[in-house]
Order: sequence, then structure tokens, then C-alpha cells
Amino acid sequence: MVLDLRLLVPSNPLLEILIAVVLLFYVLGVLFLTRYVFSFLKKKKLEDNVIVYYNRKIIHVLAGGVVALIVPYLFSSPLIPTAFALSLAIITYIPHKTGKILYWFQVKDNMYEVNFCIAWGLALLILWLVFGNPIYAIIPISFMSFGDAVTGIIRNTVYKKRTKSWLGNLGMLLVTLPIGVYYAGYVGLVAAVIASIVEHYEIPPLMDDNVLITAASLLVLIASKTFGLL
Repeated sequence: MVLDLRLLVPSNPLLEILIAVVLLFYVLGVLFLTRYVFSFLKKKKLEDNVIVYYNRKIIHVLAGGVVALIVPYLFSSPLIPTAFALSLAIITYIPHKTGKILYWFQVKDNMYEVNFCIAWGLALLILWLVFGNPIYAIIPISFMSFGDAVTGIIRNTVYKKRTKSWLGNLGMLLVTLPIGVYYAGYVGLVAAVIASIVEHYEIPPLMDDNVLITAASLLVLIASKTFGLL
């Protein structure tokens, strides 16, 4: 498999950097919007840990998911959006490093939102270069953004804490299946099923469900490309 590294060169770098800056401010806006969600739900007597995980899933959808869907139409190269994602990883890591976490969506127990940003950026980069097409590249990050959000919301609503449950995985499958089929046919279907299963597991601290969802679906897509199925 030969990667076309010419794809790393944006056709209009200045414009795409400007777009990335706008998206960065959009994502930061989403992060701080959830602070108001925290305050609102706090007044409704929800527990802090429940609110935090609702907020994390809101961020999954509005930041990770929405941006993933529009990236193919705004960028000619994976370089700048990948740099954008890794920059967000640094931004979300700093509060953990300084001990001043953003309490309305971060927790001291893990830095999985940092993993999310890294997985988002690397999956986009790798699959864009492998396929020469950003459409396939957004499948794993859409699974991670939308699918994992649904499973988290279901479990948070039912169990009132961060936990694993096959009920949540079923909800994730109902979201990832149409995404996978729409973008990659039966290969996408297989990727959706596998991603929805591996979400149930994690190997702390580095291999959380964000990483496993992205890695599993990425490997399915690359294998399909290797054997001429995509």
C-alpha cells in the first residue's frame, strides 16, 4: 500500500488555517457552553458526575461529530485538521497537568477527552492518506463521536454513573450501522458492529473506548482496502 504524501500539502494553506482557527473557536465555544449546561442541571439536583458525563457526550457530538462531517468539504489535506485536533489534545491536557481541571466536563480519574482528540486527528490523517479520500476517514471518528455519545447517554441515564452495559452498546450499534452503511456499504456495516462491541472494553489509562472504537474500525477499513473490498 503506497501512501500519497502529496496529500499532506493543502491546496490553499492560508484559507485552510483560517478555517481551522474558526473551527477551533467553535469547539472551544462548545466546551464553555457546557459550563452553562452544568449549572442548569446542577439546579435540577443531578449529581456532578452525571452532569459531567452528559457534558462529555454533548462535546462528542457537537465538537467531534459535527466537525468530522464537515471536514471533507472544507479541507483539501488532512494536515491542518490533524494539527487542529492535536492542538485541542494539548489544550485539554493542560488543565490536568496544572491540577486545575475544567470541572464541568473533566474528571481527575482519567484524561480520556485528550485521547479522543488524539484518536480523532490520527484516524483522519491515516485513513485520508491510505484512501486518498477523506470520506472514509470520517467513519471511525463518526463512530467515536456519535456512537459513543449515545451509549454514554443511555448508561448515564440508566445507571447514573460511568459504567459499561450492553444496553448502551446496542444503542451505539443503532447509530453506527447507518453511518457505516452510508459511507462504506457492507464494509461499513462490519466496522460498525466491531466498533460497537469493542466500546464495551477498555485498558486504562491509554486504551480507553475512544481509542478502541477508532482503532478497530480503522483496521477494518484498511484491511478492506488491502483486499480490494473498498
